[in-house]
Amino acid sequence: MKKLDFNLTAFGSTRRVVQIIFLVTIILIGYRFYSFTTQLATGIIPDINRPPGVEGFLPISALISLKYYFQTGIINDVHPSGLLIFLFISVLSFLIKKSFCSYVCPIGFLSEILSKIHFKLFKAGLRVNKFIDYPLRLVKYGLLVFFIYTIFFKMGDFAIKQFLYSSYNIIADIKMLTFFTDLSMTAAITIVSLIILSVFIKNFWCRYLCPYGAFLGFLSFFSPFKIRRYEKSCISCGKCDKVCPSSINVSKSRNIISDECFACGKCVDVCPSKETLSLSLPGKRFKLKPVSVCFIAIFIFSGGTFLARHTENWQNNITKKDYINHMVENGLIDVHKIQNLNKFKAHLDKRRKRILMKQMMEKQ
Repeated sequence: MKKLDFNLTAFGSTRRVVQIIFLVTIILIGYRFYSFTTQLATGIIPDINRPPGVEGFLPISALISLKYYFQTGIINDVHPSGLLIFLFISVLSFLIKKSFCSYVCPIGFLSEILSKIHFKLFKAGLRVNKFIDYPLRLVKYGLLVFFIYTIFFKMGDFAIKQFLYSSYNIIADIKMLTFFTDLSMTAAITIVSLIILSVFIKNFWCRYLCPYGAFLGFLSFFSPFKIRRYEKSCISCGKCDKVCPSSINVSKSRNIISDECFACGKCVDVCPSKETLSLSLPGKRFKLKPVSVCFIAIFIFSGGTFLARHTENWQNNITKKDYINHMVENGLIDVHKIQNLNKFKAHLDKRRKRILMKQMMEKQ
């Protein structure tokens, strides 16, 4: 049986700890949100509060909130934590490359697991030909440009505010959950296809399709901390190139400026000449140890959340009755599962009562 190699001085081990901490946190948030939504869907006022952290999965709403903040100086009170989580992620990526993707993001964690399967199937690993790779990488940047152009250049002030306070945006997180709990055949085929592609092509989603990753990759160009190579001590063994999940030729560069660098530290861990590679400032000043990177990631999110709570910019102002009304309007209430119809109707305003009666008649 293979012995586990757990070393807190290595990037791989410490990063795995942080990934698990954030993964457990996300699972707990997801479970609480599922319980909250399930009670709403059956006409019950939930006995638990909605976890604000779920808004981290609403990046488009966060981007629109950012424009609204630039316009008004106000953090909108529909999804305030969504905007703040977006800013936490941006700050982390500006400081230390795309470290969010390799230390925090659950999709990044899943991609690593699928990469392990990739190397089980292909011992040496497969690389996509550069004439295919570069055009495919433009897809995520095309999506990013589309969203930025649409939000910041096409949507006017009225449209921004109208969207933020629309019924659709208010329950966007609930719609996101129902997308996965009531998965359509098309969605299931798409997800399975992405998983299969990620087994055969490392980090397929992250490398070619994720517009969020494209934005963080752009920010990472300005990161003061980068993987830096000291040429005089390099023995040109090429081990760093082989382990890089982004297929970057580390051994040929002095400073890794690539937008695909996750600052995962795999190249640093595998390098036999320990003074050759480091995650540091220019001139190899202030080298970041693995524990330091993990501390920075945890501090930005936990410290930012504490500050947001303290300034009352974390929890939204949507009441549980408001959620029920908006769910009725969007057809997210199963009328057959309502436990007490008269009590449930008492939570609705006149317009939503009419909508509910129409939905009940249609189901009959």
